[in-house]
Amino acid sequence: MLFSQRKKLKVTLLHLFVLCSAQHSAQPETRQVKGIVGTVFYFPERVLNSGNLLNQHFGSIAQVHPVKKSNTNLEKRFQNRLHWNNVTGFFTLSDLQIDDSGVYTVENTDEGKTTHTFQLTVYYVLSKPQVTVHDKISCSAVCSVENGREVTLSWYKGGEILNQTSSPDHNITLSIPLKVDEQNRDSYRCEAANPVSKETAVVPHSCIESDPSKMTDGDERTQDCLIIAVICVLVASGLVGLTIYLKKRRNGHSRADSPEREQDDVQYAEITHIKPAENQEERTGIPELESLKDNPNLTVYYTLQLHHMPASKDVDTA
Repeated sequence: MLFSQRKKLKVTLLHLFVLCSAQHSAQPETRQVKGIVGTVFYFPERVLNSGNLLNQHFGSIAQVHPVKKSNTNLEKRFQNRLHWNNVTGFFTLSDLQIDDSGVYTVENTDEGKTTHTFQLTVYYVLSKPQVTVHDKISCSAVCSVENGREVTLSWYKGGEILNQTSSPDHNITLSIPLKVDEQNRDSYRCEAANPVSKETAVVPHSCIESDPSKMTDGDERTQDCLIIAVICVLVASGLVGLTIYLKKRRNGHSRADSPEREQDDVQYAEITHIKPAENQEERTGIPELESLKDNPNLTVYYTLQLHHMPASKDVDTA
């Protein structure tokens, strides 16, 4: 008899376990979905003929009736933002706000009754974090960003997280300080992230340029190369200037010597005065000759012309 009672108890416990399991499996699974402020969210379950969209705080916020009629203005806060597409059957919520976050249920009564529950979380798109140098000598930088839902702010060196912070207070500004190693400055980055966006900033160049005493070997080599390059440019400029000066000077001497060369090339012939022959009479009595005879400014050509002029007594008057 004791054995039979134990057997009945085991059967009862088994029935209870099966019943609890069935009830648990019948409960709709809540799916996590994300939205972005200012965008449109599509609820990923459709209602083609009849059904409802419910919100955990407001109850039914949209209804779909047979013959493809709908009422989506049941709740004032969703007015003109909640819509139902009679072709696709999807509910959409436009111009998302942070306060739209919550649990929504799509209830479909097309064939029987099925429900699909969604946990909607709405996020802001993050702004780019700002990195400021607080101490240029020690190269100490601070990264900051406006806080929001599930925002984390992190310093990375390559793929390694050096420091990370977050806060449940969405009204503050997150910030993290960091002592930067000058030799590996380019490997640092500050990253702000949330589930829908990610923004990155790097260390400013001014963090290392302010202290010459902390110059690395690579920087010294770069500085030496720059100095050599400047010296080469100055020397080349001097040589070009000297060449131009010498060329101009040589051209000036050439122009100054050219008249002397032309004068040296001129040959002068000696002019010999030939006396008139015996059968020639000396031309006298010609007024032109008498007036110009003693003129020292007469040219050779003009003098010859005068000698060839006929005397007045030779003129034929017949």
